[in-house]
Amino acid sequence: MDYDTVLQGKYPAKQHARRVVDYIRSKVPGATGILYLQSRSTKRHEDCDQDEPFRQRRFFYYLTGCPLADSYLVHDIDADKSTLYIPPINPEEVIWSGLPMSVEEAKAKYDVDEVEYKPVDINARLAHIASLKTKPTVFAVHAIPDEITFLGFDEKDFKVLREAIETCRSVKDDYEIAMVGKANDISSAAHRAVLEKVKYAKNERELEAVFLGQCIGRGARNQAYDSIVASGTSAATLHYVKNNEPLDGKLNLLLDAGCEWDCYASDITRTFPISGKFSKESREIYDIVLKMQNECIAVLKEGVLWEDVHLLAHKILIDGLLALGILKGDKDEILQSRTSVAFLPHGLGHYLGMDTHDTGGNANYADLDPMFRYLRVRGRLPENSVITVEPGIYFCRFIIEPTLKDEERAKYIDAAVLERYWDVGGVRIEDNLVIKKDGSVNLTTAVKDPTEMERVISES
Repeated sequence: MDYDTVLQGKYPAKQHARRVVDYIRSKVPGATGILYLQSRSTKRHEDCDQDEPFRQRRFFYYLTGCPLADSYLVHDIDADKSTLYIPPINPEEVIWSGLPMSVEEAKAKYDVDEVEYKPVDINARLAHIASLKTKPTVFAVHAIPDEITFLGFDEKDFKVLREAIETCRSVKDDYEIAMVGKANDISSAAHRAVLEKVKYAKNERELEAVFLGQCIGRGARNQAYDSIVASGTSAATLHYVKNNEPLDGKLNLLLDAGCEWDCYASDITRTFPISGKFSKESREIYDIVLKMQNECIAVLKEGVLWEDVHLLAHKILIDGLLALGILKGDKDEILQSRTSVAFLPHGLGHYLGMDTHDTGGNANYADLDPMFRYLRVRGRLPENSVITVEPGIYFCRFIIEPTLKDEERAKYIDAAVLERYWDVGGVRIEDNLVIKKDGSVNLTTAVKDPTEMERVISES
């Protein structure tokens, strides 16, 4: 797919609105009235006259493609008509911030039927819309400000619209896939830039700066999440936050980082040797994780049960650690005892879209089985969903040492062999996949072949 060509068109907001209405009518037959959504408002930092960083509400964006603050959308269900209301020009603000977007510019840019400046009295406008309908319902999400009254609407439903959008978001159209793909291209280039700089860096923060600079330089100013730049044993911490530790004396660096492109996320992880050459133990673990990822990707297709793919990752992990001598005993018993969870405690992946951990996954964190408790996706994968595949093996003392004190699981771990692997820290490899009828498409192009990574680092 040529992402840039696809993205020359408009974000398909009206198509999204129709899908959402169809879902609502499947739950509320004969639904009539309006969908009402508000964007985020501008907000000042506490005790300061500067604005907080702005992050658009994803529900609003899904039906508008509009990144503007202080706006709202009214979609007339019966007329299939979307009207976007944007902030009017405030002459006192123009000198500070420049001219805002005009209604003419917004109409040309966004896939809506009408664009108007926000009226002084929004309640009067909404009441007028309600007066033209018979027994109308307003469907809304998020906390509605007290000043919004919805007078004139017979029913107010603050539940089904959220459910509808969250469900629809799990299946992407070509435009959305192009957005995620564009973000992946930029992030993949930024990952390579870090590879080229790593052997010269002294601190994790220098590499975070390289990644951020590459993304911004390529037009992606926002990150999908806070980067994880974890060196040495810190890579065993799944969501490491420091990013400021020295690199001296560390074996590997785990970089989990991805930018956004117009509110759509990428999420990529690579693990590589800081010196340019994997240690023997590091390469052994890396090869197992790469095998886990490759074989899990190979079984992806529409309708595959995600729990089965996650289970496959654990089976490959067990085989690999048995071959190294870290695990011992019968592999089926190891699996049933859930000993492998000590080395892979998280789920294999998650849906990806406007949020890094996107909607529609139906997680069940109350599951009593530790192998499946932290799966962010449950059930069968639909075509054109986008999912991450991110297996890992971690040597986290906080998790493994209690396991060594548990008779039922300790008998499957050779502590003497394990001792050689603590400094590996953790290895994770993460790509972003589009699910297709008979397979998948990998959007992530960041280098992950271990020999090629060593070459890039060494020759930089």
